[in-house]
Amino acid sequence: MRRRLLALVCVSASLAGGCGLIPQDGGGERSTVTVWLMKDSASQDFLRRFTEGFEREHPGLALDIRIQEWTGIGEKVQDALKGDGTDGPDVIEVGNTQVPQYAEGGQLQDLTLESMRDWGIRDWLPGLAEPGQYLSQQFGIPWYAANRVVIYRKDLFEQAGAAEPPRTREEWLSATEKLDAGGSQGIYLAGQDWYTLAGFIWDEGGELATQDGEGGSWTGALHSEAALRGMDFYQELQALGDGPADADEEHPPQAGVFAKGGVAQIVAVPGLAQSIVRENPGLKGKVGFFPVPGKKAGKPGAVFTGGSDLVVPKNAGERDGALAVVDALAGEKWNTDLARTMNYVPNKTSLAKAVAGEEGAAAMAAGAAQGRATPGTPRWAAVEADNPIKEYMTKVLTGADAKSEARRASDRVTDLLDVNTR
Repeated sequence: MRRRLLALVCVSASLAGGCGLIPQDGGGERSTVTVWLMKDSASQDFLRRFTEGFEREHPGLALDIRIQEWTGIGEKVQDALKGDGTDGPDVIEVGNTQVPQYAEGGQLQDLTLESMRDWGIRDWLPGLAEPGQYLSQQFGIPWYAANRVVIYRKDLFEQAGAAEPPRTREEWLSATEKLDAGGSQGIYLAGQDWYTLAGFIWDEGGELATQDGEGGSWTGALHSEAALRGMDFYQELQALGDGPADADEEHPPQAGVFAKGGVAQIVAVPGLAQSIVRENPGLKGKVGFFPVPGKKAGKPGAVFTGGSDLVVPKNAGERDGALAVVDALAGEKWNTDLARTMNYVPNKTSLAKAVAGEEGAAAMAAGAAQGRATPGTPRWAAVEADNPIKEYMTKVLTGADAKSEARRASDRVTDLLDVNTR
């Protein structure tokens, strides 16, 4: 049963009796806007502050925020979008790469006009904004972002004579080679960390898949010369450690590997450092962060940007109220508040200064400016479920010919993205 955070979001005592039209203190009525947010996306304290502030600034509206679990959320959202809107959500937080699969059936509000006129679409992080589009219309409004950085041992870098974090790929390889000595791994990079590979491919000008014109078919692109250069760099970097060729970063969890000591670097979201220090308190104060280096100094490497967008269902009962909620959550005041509270990256490049004082978040924000997302097709989930990219990576890292394996993986991606295979 959906859990209502009445203690958090129904700050008026009159809300305890239920939702709907809520009497105001002045004798009028307030309309209730139902908002679905995902578990752990925002702290309880943030939700309390936001609700109090929003309802103060919008006296005709009351918020009913309902926290959702990620497990099974896809089917639950689809059911809500197909319903009659009664007691359904007016605003939904969705994963940024999920937007196309919800927009495909025409069940989301087109927010292109508001995005261009009111919400600063040109300044949004590309890794949130681009997957929020479908057929050139903006359905997903960027809320917050998180992406991978390099988590490193400051003490090991200093011992190797690398006082400053590397800023280019060449500097990164050079430092990692020095660190990969004396029983230590220069970097722990699992062989199937395809999100990290994607960043290297994008840096080279390649793609995971390409589309034949707007609305056209999708084709796997791992065999392009640019994509192959990305795989070459991955192979060179991965060899400077003992990461397994046939497993991803969760098998075993790389935080645990790093915590045991003897590993100079991993590529992960900054929040993983908390788990590392919990497992090995002796590393407190020795862990640092820097953006994944790019090909040139001054421009970090491309990274996969995760995070969330906000969408408004076509069947929303409170459309105007929903737009007011999106405007507030995605606006500078509350977006920077959320970023500081949760160590996220704000939704606009111009707001990166909001997290400048936190090393991990600042490194993340620098990388997010070059962020990308997976191909904007509703069928990309099928690729991730089967994931021929992982198999391709393992084969190349264990000696197979990269060109032939890339072509084979591209063909499989094409098959999975084919609309006729649904």
